[in-house]
Amino acid sequence: MSRIAGLFARKSSVFIGFTVAGDPGIEASFGVAKTMIDAGADLLEIAVPYADPVADGPVIERAHVRALRAGTTPDDVFALVRELRGYAPALPLVLFTYHNIIHRRGPDRFFSEAAAAGADGVLIVDLPVEESGEVAPYAARYGIDRIALIAPTTSPERQHAILSGASGFVYLISLEGVTGERDRLPPGIAGLVGAVREKTGLPLAVGFGVSRPEHVRTVADAGANGVIVGSALVRLIEEHAGDEAGMQDALRAAIATLRRGLVPDPEPDMPRRERVEG
Repeated sequence: MSRIAGLFARKSSVFIGFTVAGDPGIEASFGVAKTMIDAGADLLEIAVPYADPVADGPVIERAHVRALRAGTTPDDVFALVRELRGYAPALPLVLFTYHNIIHRRGPDRFFSEAAAAGADGVLIVDLPVEESGEVAPYAARYGIDRIALIAPTTSPERQHAILSGASGFVYLISLEGVTGERDRLPPGIAGLVGAVREKTGLPLAVGFGVSRPEHVRTVADAGANGVIVGSALVRLIEEHAGDEAGMQDALRAAIATLRRGLVPDPEPDMPRRERVEG
């Protein structure tokens, strides 16, 4: 069983944190990710910095800029994944990327390096299902889950096509538009979760706009298996630039607060990380 499958089999309500590799700096990003893990992230999405992140709102877009200005490359991203895999051997790690990064590196090389570093899944935010054949064989070859994205505007027919090649979990976009914090979530989340649930047995996680404990509770009450929080955490990194201790304190407090909206599991959770001896 993969780490992603094992996590969703073990927990009924999963908290997924998001960070951009190399933000606020190449070395500092390990401390950011480590803090998120220790604070309660059950799964971590790690974005590969990209110059034109069209799916992202201003907060995450600025994080991409900071990471690129710090000189972050895909090699640095894979190095970060290797560090995190050593720190938290059991924790699922998913790369969040744009297709041009994979295309330029070559899909065989990208997925090979991702697997060797210890990544469990890859989410390609701008790859249409009609073009997924370019990457699908390589993801399968190296045992990397291809995380599907489904939006409120995705037709039922297109949902079927997207889900046919998906594995790991399905990322449900809660709203129309780009990433970013919102005052409230749209009312149709339960309907989206229910409609996709009829078409797949994969776990469903909801993201985009989730930034408050009541949002997390809304997602959990809608029947989703997981909730994804990005901009609310990335904003704290930006606000505490140059203050690593303050940044880590803010991330820990935010994740603890957000997790209160989750449905508690009946059984105690296993440790978030297990040290590798030797």
